[in-house]
Amino acid sequence: MKKNKLTFISAAALALVGISSCSNVLDETPRASFTLDYFTTQEGVQGGLTQMYAHLRYIYGGYYYAACENGTDEFTFGQSADNNFKDSDYTPGEGDCNPSTARTDVLWNPIFVNINTANSIIENGTAFNIEASLVAEANFFRAFDYFLLVQHFGGVPLDFGSGELKANSSPTRTSVRNTVPEVYTKCIFPDLETAIANLPESPRVIGAATKNVARLYLAKAYLTYAWWLENPNNIPTYPACDRTDPNGKSASQYFQMAYDVAMEAINNPGPYALQPTFYNMCVGSNDRNSEMMLWADHTATSWMYTGANGEGQANNYGGGVGAPYNDAFWLCNWNYTELKTADGTAVTRIDRQGYGRPWTRMAPPYNVWTETFADVKDSRRDATFQTAIHANWEVGNDSAPATHKNANDMDIEQNGIVLTFIPKAIDGTVYDKKNGGLGLGVAPGRSDYVMDPEHISRKIFPGPFKLSGYSQESDDVKATSHPYKYTTFGVPNADNVRPYYIAKFSELYLIAAEAAVKGASGEKSARDLVNVLRERAGKWSYSVAEDKVVNFDYSADLVAATPATIDMKYIMLERSREFFGEGYRRLDLIRTQMWKELAGTYKICGSNVGDWELTEYTREIEDYMYLSPIPQGQIDGLEMSDEEKAAYQNPGYK
Repeated sequence: MKKNKLTFISAAALALVGISSCSNVLDETPRASFTLDYFTTQEGVQGGLTQMYAHLRYIYGGYYYAACENGTDEFTFGQSADNNFKDSDYTPGEGDCNPSTARTDVLWNPIFVNINTANSIIENGTAFNIEASLVAEANFFRAFDYFLLVQHFGGVPLDFGSGELKANSSPTRTSVRNTVPEVYTKCIFPDLETAIANLPESPRVIGAATKNVARLYLAKAYLTYAWWLENPNNIPTYPACDRTDPNGKSASQYFQMAYDVAMEAINNPGPYALQPTFYNMCVGSNDRNSEMMLWADHTATSWMYTGANGEGQANNYGGGVGAPYNDAFWLCNWNYTELKTADGTAVTRIDRQGYGRPWTRMAPPYNVWTETFADVKDSRRDATFQTAIHANWEVGNDSAPATHKNANDMDIEQNGIVLTFIPKAIDGTVYDKKNGGLGLGVAPGRSDYVMDPEHISRKIFPGPFKLSGYSQESDDVKATSHPYKYTTFGVPNADNVRPYYIAKFSELYLIAAEAAVKGASGEKSARDLVNVLRERAGKWSYSVAEDKVVNFDYSADLVAATPATIDMKYIMLERSREFFGEGYRRLDLIRTQMWKELAGTYKICGSNVGDWELTEYTREIEDYMYLSPIPQGQIDGLEMSDEEKAAYQNPGYK
């Protein structure tokens, strides 16, 4: 795999973009490079800020997804996985997570350039009379980037060669890592506090940072740091230091601060609000809705605005999963095009949310269906996954027959269901290798094939609906009619032009609830906060599985089913129900130190047709793995002694 050898640390090292402040959207204009003196002008500051939004594309949507999700209770490796996925799964005999293979390189490499740009803007803001609200966006992104780094790697450098949190004008080949408390108290907390003070209530352009976006991250940073101070399972940190706060605060105080900031954001929402149903939040036709607070933007209207380099990539993928494209949904999509009706008609790859390009690199294990999403009244199961595969033989075929034979030799029509992933086994179901060509189940009296949780495998599993691509045109429009088009019938490899969502208003409720479980007090209990989301989850406006408008309300049932006393395991279940597959899970498990408890073992069937043996695996998760390895390319690029390089790397990865 390709690794950048040295990305540390120059503001002139990347081709970036500019913005027009009079527009309601970011106006991206390519530039060959940035130099530090560029940030002494209003135009330069605005250009640097737009780069900060653009840099999100270089983190989210590609292999970083595997680093965030694989090896958790949400995903294990799928049938077609290579070592980009097996290395981060920790299943014995399947991979080896090391500094040369860990895909956190796609996090480390772009972030330091962006931090140096932020340093430049913050330094020049006062000197050159730049509006405080614009400079505050740089404060937000510097904190955002450092928060990602400290969660993955532990302490990281604040000094790039010109002093702590100072811009550096040339690449530096030596480095000293600060401790975790230093990174939080010198940068993350004060930057986010400054952002809250100076950012506007409403975004200056669509998707820009606001007070409440900064509040969400400050609350989450307080929460994460509180867990770090408490250290319930005695996980080691690096660089080694005492788990004491330089400001003299305790873990319980930080839990309370997390609660207070989250509640302030909930009570003063500004332009943000929960969507009325979970489906409304997930469906592609409602992108950039009121619940979405920050995203890595992509669009079907322009190659440039999506990060593509030219027309050749408009309807094909850019050489593989990677920046700046949004291909995350490919990775957890099974190869449903192998599915056939009983009389041999295949399901075809199509331009429709819930389908798209299959890669089968990551698969959800058994517990996802039997515990996390066991309640079929909870709409989050239906809107997160494509749990029914519909027939599409008429697309591109005007002479197609009206019906085809399927399970039990029964007829199904176009858009009829060929396969359903059912929530539990049905008595009398027969699984046979010939069924649908994939060894599916035939249940009494049903025209669709079925597969229950005990038969879901590394090969066949429900793919994503929530993350999946969405067509902005009808199925029969050819790809050539649109400048940057998601997968159409017969054009199977295009990237997703939907934005990749990074932060949601809904998370504030679960941050406050988690802090309450850890002892914080206030106007709402953990159960009150969780039930806001569970009540919403009981409301159905559309059934993805049935592909039709519905009007169900199971809110009372879901609220009644909430335990009287909320514990951390329940918080983690609710976080998975809300944010499944969105890149949260690995950091959730690391923050709470519940990785071994919740993901140390998992069950799944094998990789071949007819492989129905549900097997339990025990992951090899050691304490040092709570920190990710610093990419080997970064270590190799340092002009330091071998001993200094070895000491720079996180322990366990020597």
